[in-house]
Amino acid sequence: MRPHPGHPGTEAVPHRLRRGTITITITAATGHYGRLVIDELLGRGVPASGIIAAVRDVTKAADLAERGVQIREADYDRPETLAPAFTGATTLLLIPGAEFGRRYPQMRHAIAAAVEARVELVAYAGFVNTGTSTLRLGEEHQRTEQELRASGLPHVLLRNGAYTEMYTTTLGPALEHGAVIGSFGDGRISGATRADLAAAAATVLLAGDDQSGRVYELGGTAFTMSDLAAEVSRQTGTPVVYRNVPVDQYAHVLTSAGLPAAFAELLADTSLAATRGDWYTDSTDLPRLLGRPSTTLATAVAEALAAGRATTFDPRG
Repeated sequence: MRPHPGHPGTEAVPHRLRRGTITITITAATGHYGRLVIDELLGRGVPASGIIAAVRDVTKAADLAERGVQIREADYDRPETLAPAFTGATTLLLIPGAEFGRRYPQMRHAIAAAVEARVELVAYAGFVNTGTSTLRLGEEHQRTEQELRASGLPHVLLRNGAYTEMYTTTLGPALEHGAVIGSFGDGRISGATRADLAAAAATVLLAGDDQSGRVYELGGTAFTMSDLAAEVSRQTGTPVVYRNVPVDQYAHVLTSAGLPAAFAELLADTSLAATRGDWYTDSTDLPRLLGRPSTTLATAVAEALAAGRATTFDPRG
């Protein structure tokens, strides 16, 4: 496949889609990532009538409906809603939900519904290095990929690197305390912004049937937590260091910040996984699909600082 650089116009849209014979369905479409994928598709000339936003709560998709996007109810925990939501879709972007421990059962429902709806191609948005990942969160992605293979559905795997926003949206506490805290060690993270990953997904969705069987490891230029701390210091003039702590201590820090204990332990495990290389890839799939270099850590930090972001990680995509 030869990716089209930047934000192509209608010339990048398959003729069948412009004629209304291709429909792209996006699940979890009101999440950050799903919305960005829809923005990319519309920005590349895909007619809104050729996009279906499959969402659990249709009231949250009113703005998408105003743009002409089709809205259908699709609740992973109500399997009876899924096949009707997917019917008519030639391509389905399957974005897992944020309920850890429920992702695989939900994806199993969705895959069965895609078979029933005779979807021609499923693109699954999982984690980078799913095949070898030691992450506790990675197991559900591994089982989902196995389910897809067993289903016989033509599919493509979009293995997304860690969202850079996971790290840049917690700069407030880092600046306040002069430290980024975690259990990452010197582990390298091939992070990527949601916008970059959404742009890559749009390129694959528009590429058509020849994507079946492909696996994309989607990571940006790797950085460490020490790199992040140094970049924050450089841009703000405030000394910030990276302080590595044992994983159980990091889980306690997250719990003290208000996260539920079980979720804090999962996030701490994702931190420790960096020391095992789970968040690193030397793949060039992302810049190839983008047709440009991926967004740098410096740019992501600058954007977060300009926006005044000082929130905790939002796991909802």
